[in-house]
Amino acid sequence: MSSGLEKMIENMPEKTGKSLQEWFMVLNNTTLTKHGELVKHLKGEHGVSHGYANTITTLYRDKGDSGEELVEAQYRGKESLKPICDKIIETVKKYGTDIEIAPKKTSISLRRKKQFALIKPATKSRIDLGLKLKGEPLTDRLQNSGPFGTMCTHRVCLTKISEIDRELKKWLKKAYDMAV
Repeated sequence: MSSGLEKMIENMPEKTGKSLQEWFMVLNNTTLTKHGELVKHLKGEHGVSHGYANTITTLYRDKGDSGEELVEAQYRGKESLKPICDKIIETVKKYGTDIEIAPKKTSISLRRKKQFALIKPATKSRIDLGLKLKGEPLTDRLQNSGPFGTMCTHRVCLTKISEIDRELKKWLKKAYDMAV
C-alpha cells in the first residue's frame, strides 16, 4: 500500500467522521454493489468527498480475502516465521484493547489511532518489523525504515522468536504509546 493511501486511511476518521472499517460496515448494510453506486451513496447520503468515497469503495470491493487468508498467504513457504509474527501480535495485545490488527496482502499493520508497527515477512528466513518511533536514534539493531519508506521510521530484522526480547518489547510499547 502506498504511503499516500496509508495517510488517507489514517486521516479518514478526522476527515469523514468514520474509520475505514466503520465505512465498510455502512457499505455492508446497503444492497448496492456497483462501484459508481457505492461512491454516489457515500457522497449523497453521508456527505463524503469524492476522493474519500472512491477510496473507501475501491478498498471495500477489494477486500475479498479475509484477514486469515491474507496472513496465510504471506507465510506460505515461510511457515517457520509465523511464530515470530504471532508472538509480536500477542505482545502488543497486552498494551491495550484499542489495537487494530489489519492484514494486508504483504504485511500486517498494527494500529491504534495511527499505525505504530508493520509486520512483513521479508524473505524466507526474516521478518522486517517496521516501527514508528519518531526521534529514536538508529542503532545496529534499530535500523532506518528501509523498504517501509515513510510508513515507519525504523526497522528491526527478526529471524528467531528469541529476538522478541525486552529491548524489542520496549520499542513496540513506545511506538504504541506514541500512536495517539
